[in-house]
Amino acid sequence: MGNKRQSTYFLLAIVVIATIVSLVIGILIGRSLNRDSVSPPSNDEIYQRWREAVEEDEDDGSLTKMIIDEMNPENIKESLRYLTSRAHLGGTDEEKENAEYVKGQWDDQGLDSSRIVKYNILLSYPRKDQPNHAYILSEDNSELFKTAVEETELVPGDTLDNAVPPFNAYAKAGVVEGDLVYANYARATDFEQLQTELGVNCSGKIVIARYGKGFRGEKAKQAHLYGAIGLILYSDPADYAIYGVDQVYPDTVFLPSTGVQRGNIITEQGDPLTQGYPAKDYMFRISEEDAILPKIPVQPISYKDAEEFIKLMDGTEVPDDWQGAIPGVTYKTGPGLSGNRKVKLEVNNFNEIRPVHNVVGIIKGTLEPDRYVIIGNHRDAWNYGALDPSSGTAAMLEISRTFAKLVKEGHWRPRRSILFISWGAEEYGIMGAYEWIEEFAKTVSPRTIAYLNVDIAVSGNHAFRARSSPSLFDMIYEATQKIPDTPDHGGTVFDTWLARNPREDADLPVVSTIRTGSDFRPFIMVTGIPSIDIRYERNMSLGTPSYPLYHTMYETFHFVSAVLDPTFQYHLALARVWAELARSLSDAHIVPINCSAYAERIKSGVDQLKDLYEDKMAVRPEPITFAAIDEQLQKFTMAAADLHKRIENMDKSDPFAVRAVNDQLMLLERAFIEPQGMPGKPYHRHAVFSPANINKAYRDAFAVIADKMLEVERADDPELAWKEVERYMAIAAFVLDSAATTLMEVDILAKDVSSDESRYNS
Repeated sequence: MGNKRQSTYFLLAIVVIATIVSLVIGILIGRSLNRDSVSPPSNDEIYQRWREAVEEDEDDGSLTKMIIDEMNPENIKESLRYLTSRAHLGGTDEEKENAEYVKGQWDDQGLDSSRIVKYNILLSYPRKDQPNHAYILSEDNSELFKTAVEETELVPGDTLDNAVPPFNAYAKAGVVEGDLVYANYARATDFEQLQTELGVNCSGKIVIARYGKGFRGEKAKQAHLYGAIGLILYSDPADYAIYGVDQVYPDTVFLPSTGVQRGNIITEQGDPLTQGYPAKDYMFRISEEDAILPKIPVQPISYKDAEEFIKLMDGTEVPDDWQGAIPGVTYKTGPGLSGNRKVKLEVNNFNEIRPVHNVVGIIKGTLEPDRYVIIGNHRDAWNYGALDPSSGTAAMLEISRTFAKLVKEGHWRPRRSILFISWGAEEYGIMGAYEWIEEFAKTVSPRTIAYLNVDIAVSGNHAFRARSSPSLFDMIYEATQKIPDTPDHGGTVFDTWLARNPREDADLPVVSTIRTGSDFRPFIMVTGIPSIDIRYERNMSLGTPSYPLYHTMYETFHFVSAVLDPTFQYHLALARVWAELARSLSDAHIVPINCSAYAERIKSGVDQLKDLYEDKMAVRPEPITFAAIDEQLQKFTMAAADLHKRIENMDKSDPFAVRAVNDQLMLLERAFIEPQGMPGKPYHRHAVFSPANINKAYRDAFAVIADKMLEVERADDPELAWKEVERYMAIAAFVLDSAATTLMEVDILAKDVSSDESRYNS
């Protein structure tokens, strides 16, 4: 018994000793392999690194030149060839295969890491075994005509086995019959004119309307609000074949008679069942019945098919500005077709929760790896998507290859981390980007310097085009002056841009204020991250609502390589600008954000509001004034000037001082976020540049005030509407005050600061 006890004690002692030895060895090995984590750099080492960074910050252009020289249009061409080899609609196997292709490219290129992020989202599809049609029926209900199921192949390869037939995503399934009414562009103003001036009531009718002059989802919404039971959309040659129906694809960029524009018609972005939250498996989902989805059947058709309906319409001739350009047709209002013919609309779309894939690749920064510059482009397409979006995807892959090569060869590594993101299901309502922001907002919002978006790299070869947060206007001008334009244009990208789209008030090209329309939307509108969206654009003076082949089956590799950009030099120029913007933001010692430019841009918008509404506000018994807005705008303007002056005079070798001012610059845009959102648009939270919800003619700062002033004119209870004007005037003053305090020094929290210059400088 004693021997057994001794044996047990002996074994226990061996186990304890072995455990201790293993632990000690593990600690020693861990320290040897992770010295940086065990022994972080001292403050002196940190200061030394930043001093070296300051010395390197005086860019002589050598890195930009290396990037320019490395980028190759043939690589862009071959990426585009692969990406457009089949249709890749969001939520399909082909969309997932393209996601895996992008990830594989980033792994092969040598990015530091990459991953695929999946969300399960409610998407919408047509039934190939039960195609959608619009019919013309005789008086005895027999079928006289029905629309085509798919577009006609005009060049071999236009139609492949997995081609997606024309449909409007999320349109309500159903069959409706009735008289037909022509409603021009189906805007609220068009329906109002139909009803009040032309004497046509759309209630119980099917409406036919042309694409353009507004979002197709808003057309469906207005048709429903005015009582229509169905909507047929088509692209009129007046807008999409402006030189005549014989001057079209495949010989030119214009829309052939058989082309059909697809597209979603939902008015809210992100997964309809998990609004505000990521569409992950654990998330609660509302029912489809409770979701904000279209209320009527809607179907797009070609102008070849639209002719069959419009040429038969009864009613009065429409005004001149409602006339389209289908040859030999006089446009009439309806209701109804000649010979007592009726129209039937059959839509068999179905909704289904399917996986959507974002791909994220990272090049880690050296000095500030926790600060991000994000480059993004969506990957899904209604069919082959050679322009929208694959031209952008191909350009992004060339940027990532170039950056990774420079890192691998030891020429460069950015100071801040660069994230490359390929979004899924943008075409359905910016789904991938919204879900990602909803999942990672608390991580991304406080750390992201800017988001750089390209939806379509090249939609035309006229000139460069940019939309941006006002604080980034200057860096776009600077970047485009460094990049050579195409051989066709000569000079720099800036030179052609200025020559073809100059501002009226300055010797600079036009940059539009960024609002909505692509994957930048949740960045700017939900989190307040400064954003840029760029592309090569068609000649906007021609008046086409979009590039003519937009969302049709004719967006093919053949079209890009044979008609639009055979040498891929426009793709190359765009990619170089995109790369230079990313390099500048990721490398600059002081982030190139201009707060004073933002203040100037807001002031021009406030001045426009005053021109439109100040007199109307003044005639009230209790006048509403711009005094508070003016005071806070002046405070913001002075705070911006003061911050830039402090930056100019600061010790830029002090890493903590630099970090502090960079954070102020980065967080400026966040100051304009109103957590409750704009009226009727809870996920439009940018109080300054959220677009108008009602007053579509107003496109400047604080559009919600323009909306509320329009409501005053229409309200049954004007006093209640005036209260809403006062409310949003106060919110405007508040966000300007927030912007000012964001830019001020830390002791602002203990000071009484007004816009009075003497008090401010004290």
